[in-house]
Amino acid sequence: FLSSVPGYAQADLAWEEYQPGIVEAAISSGKSVLLGYLSTWWGTCARQKSVLNKLRESEPKYNESITFVLVDWDAFKKHEVTTSRKIPRRSTLVLIKNGEEVKRLVAQTSEEKIKTFLDIGIAN
Repeated sequence: FLSSVPGYAQADLAWEEYQPGIVEAAISSGKSVLLGYLSTWWGTCARQKSVLNKLRESEPKYNESITFVLVDWDAFKKHEVTTSRKIPRRSTLVLIKNGEEVKRLVAQTSEEKIKTFLDIGIAN
C-alpha cells in the first residue's frame, strides 16, 4: 500500500539499516547522522518515521546533509550502539554532528519539533 503513495518508497529507501561502522563512516564523510531507534510495530515510531519522511520529501537539504540510520530497537536494544548512548527507549531520535551528539528527541511526533531538530543537522 505505502509503495503506491507518491514519493513514499523513494524517501523510505534513504534510511540506512544500522550495521557496525555505518555511523563512523557517515561522520567521517562530513555528514550529520540521525539515529532513529525505532520498532516497526510501535505506533509512535511509525509516526516519527512518517513525519521524517514527509519533511525529507519537502526539503532536499535534509537528505544531502544528513545520513538517516534506522536502528531496529528490537534487534539492537542491548547492543553497544544503544547502550553506549544511554538510549532510554524506542522512539528515540539522536542527532550527531561533527562526531558529537547535539540533540535528541524521545517519543516526540510534533512535525514542528522534528523539523527544528533536522534544521540543526543542516546548519553550518
